[in-house]
Amino acid sequence: MVHELTTAKFDEFIKEGVVLVDFWATWCAPCRMIQPTIEELSEEMQTVKFAKVDIDANKELATRYSIMSIPTLIIFKNGEPSDTIIGAAGKSKISKKIENLLD
Repeated sequence: MVHELTTAKFDEFIKEGVVLVDFWATWCAPCRMIQPTIEELSEEMQTVKFAKVDIDANKELATRYSIMSIPTLIIFKNGEPSDTIIGAAGKSKISKKIENLLD
C-alpha cells in the first residue's frame, strides 16, 4: 500500500524503518509511468513503507528536500534520507537501493 502524505503527517510516517517516498505531481507523465512499479514494490516488500507526496500540494516538503526534478524517490532510514533516485527508474534499480538499506 502506498500512503498519500501531507506535510502534517510526513515526519511521523518516516521516523522509523525504511521508507520510500515518491515526490510527484499529477501533471508529470514519468511520475504516472512509475506509479505501478511503486505499487508492486509496496506489495512485495512488506517490511518497507511506501508513500507519495504531491509536490504541488506540499511545497514545503519539496523545498525541504530540494526537489528540482520529478519523479524523485527518496529512501529514508529511521527518518534520515539515505538514498535518492531521480527520474523514472526501473523496478530492479529501485528494489536494489531499498535492499541495500535493510538490516
